[in-house]
Amino acid sequence: MFTWVFIIIEVITALGLVFLVLMHSGRGGGMSDLLGGSVGQAAQGSTVVEKNLDRITIAVALIFAFSTLTLDLRLQ
Repeated sequence: MFTWVFIIIEVITALGLVFLVLMHSGRGGGMSDLLGGSVGQAAQGSTVVEKNLDRITIAVALIFAFSTLTLDLRLQ
């Protein structure tokens, strides 16, 4: 049961990481510009959107890393 919970967490965070990385803007703008990043660029609104997106991505990546390590130790 414990292993299945971490497998589910692993799959959800992996899909979330793919989605969040695609949301980041590259050199020419990205999906985050579509969600309002470019609208408030004169008022520095895009930096707030990017910072929050960075924080969420880091948090999901940490959850993914810890669940991977837990699964590795659990399945040995």
